[in-house]
Amino acid sequence: MKKILSLLLVLAMVFCFAACGDTAAPADDANDVAVKVGYIFIGSINDGGFTQGMYEGAVASKEHFAGQMDFIYRENVSEDTQEVKSTALNMIDEGCNVIIACSFGFGDAMNELSAEYPDIYFLHFSGAMKNDTNFDNWFGSMEQARYLTGMAAAAATQTNVLGYVAAFPYTEVQIGINAFTLGAQAVNPDVEVKVVYINTWGDAEKEKTGAETLLNAGADVICYHADTTASQLAAAEANAYVIGWNYPKNDAGEYYLTAAYWRPEMYYNYALQSIIDGTFTPESYYGTMADGLINIDEVSDVVPQDVRDRIADVQAQMMAGEFNVFEGPIYYADGSVLCEEGQVLDRAGIWSINQEIKGVSAI
Repeated sequence: MKKILSLLLVLAMVFCFAACGDTAAPADDANDVAVKVGYIFIGSINDGGFTQGMYEGAVASKEHFAGQMDFIYRENVSEDTQEVKSTALNMIDEGCNVIIACSFGFGDAMNELSAEYPDIYFLHFSGAMKNDTNFDNWFGSMEQARYLTGMAAAAATQTNVLGYVAAFPYTEVQIGINAFTLGAQAVNPDVEVKVVYINTWGDAEKEKTGAETLLNAGADVICYHADTTASQLAAAEANAYVIGWNYPKNDAGEYYLTAAYWRPEMYYNYALQSIIDGTFTPESYYGTMADGLINIDEVSDVVPQDVRDRIADVQAQMMAGEFNVFEGPIYYADGSVLCEEGQVLDRAGIWSINQEIKGVSAI
């Protein structure tokens, strides 16, 4: 009988762990850490893209704090407000005093919870919502890296057609499309950028189909704003070049040119240190290439050396604050003015972008 009871106990424990949605990283003693973070991810931590980058940033941040920080995480959480709230509440019950929600659609849940739990810190990737005490948003000037990758793409194309698999016709995405196009036009004024919107942040099948549509439309370089590397696979199968996104993972072999990617630990470390120090104030954090949040991977030698040198020079200017991506004149595709001659868009101006510029067409 004792053996049967022991077996039942083991099975119950296995079931409990299998049913548990929150997954712990290798843990320190929770009593010894200054902050315990709950990360909420929209995708899988091994997706080769957005979520993997966010997760590996969490691991790097834990190493940075050397015993002062521990974390748990939940992956594959949908952008459903109630699911996000339930996930966060479970994390709070497990002792988390910081919740970092890594997707645009998690913002409403974080906003609601921040009012209900004033002693918990809520940090939300993208969007504009925040309060004055315990809820902040964070993002960065990804237009810098997008511009540089556009330069690389324009140097590799033979058809003068670049393809862009895009999540949504939303400002964040259109900023990237337009910056990529401006960089490409700086190298090759005749280049054309064709866009397919897939209306999801991440769906490997839709991403791959979108890339194939662009390849069939004449593109020989593919860029993307979506969460997996499916576009890389589609490009490589067609012997076309590709620009990576979110995370510097090459799934296209010799056809991989470079990638625009995040190093989220640069923000995690900054925000968590201020929480530990008792100096945290919501500020709508906006990182740059200079502070390391925004990055570009090594550029393939498929790109001619003179263009690689130009990319390095522009990158150095960006890091020194001497190069502006959105400096006029720049026109929208419909002929209206985005940026006047001599005008430089500030952050607010960049985030007012609501369509594609001249040289871009959605198909």
